[in-house]
Amino acid sequence: MSLHNIRLEVMKTMEKRIDSFLEEYLIPVEKIWQPTDFLPNSQGDNFFEEVRQLRGEAKELGYDFWVVLVGDTITEEALPTYESWLMDVEGVDQHANNGWAKWVKQWSSEENRHGDVLNKYLYLAGRVNMKEIEKTTQHLIADGFDAGTDRDPYKNFVYTSFQELATNISHKRVGQLAKKSGSKMLSKMCNVIAGDEMRHHLAYREFVKIILEYDPNEMLIAFAQMMKQKIVMPAQFVREAGEPIGSAFENFSNAAQRLGVYTALDYVDILERLNQYWEIDKLRELNDQGEKSRDYLMKLPERLRRISTRIATPVDQHIFKWVEPNGVL
Repeated sequence: MSLHNIRLEVMKTMEKRIDSFLEEYLIPVEKIWQPTDFLPNSQGDNFFEEVRQLRGEAKELGYDFWVVLVGDTITEEALPTYESWLMDVEGVDQHANNGWAKWVKQWSSEENRHGDVLNKYLYLAGRVNMKEIEKTTQHLIADGFDAGTDRDPYKNFVYTSFQELATNISHKRVGQLAKKSGSKMLSKMCNVIAGDEMRHHLAYREFVKIILEYDPNEMLIAFAQMMKQKIVMPAQFVREAGEPIGSAFENFSNAAQRLGVYTALDYVDILERLNQYWEIDKLRELNDQGEKSRDYLMKLPERLRRISTRIATPVDQHIFKWVEPNGVL
């Protein structure tokens, strides 16, 4: 049986459990939070007072903070790209609406709320240039996305396991910074988004763990291949209007590094946590490629940690079109 057919067989086998995955890791629409739960009530008598309070709290947040929050929002708003990418993975049949297609669509519907609530918050806060942000979001969706996974479900599940935990860390720390500055409403939003991301991370890492039971060699090889080419962030192609593709990503990442929202060491820690959860050190009876991949993955965290300690984060702030230098438009 070819590698392609083996992967499809594994996906079909796992698909038999899709309803239990949906029940354990996703939440029905009627029960899950919605953006309006955390935003000023536009139908209420106190709407304008609540907006004034929100805007007052927002004045305490610094420049790098706004850059990171805008970057996080744009990343979340580019959801149509991520759904279309996952719907094209081998084993996901959107035409027959198989179990995996059902998973992707329901996962997407949960993720969609994140960009929605953050976008509305940015609009009401009045501290950023919404039109420039909207242009960037449209560019990011139009420019597309390449996670380096092709249509391989094994590589895609490695990517989503890693990325969902990275976004959990980022949103959680933004929430902590917001709370410190007194922005209680924003802190609650970020924390509840972080909770969603963790739940989704738990699902995708479980998918990989199950695949390791059925096809350990190829799963390890796919994992190693993803780490060799590096896990790219969803916003890697982000750009401001009139600028080349990807030109804004490094400056956005530098702002996140300066704030300690997401750092090179976090990247290493995520890899280490995945290695430990998937217990790759305990996998036995592997073929040569499987063993080489396992050994590479076990040694990689320490190697990356040494490299990350030598990386200096630029201290100079890049001036984005999204945010004025003094934070006031």
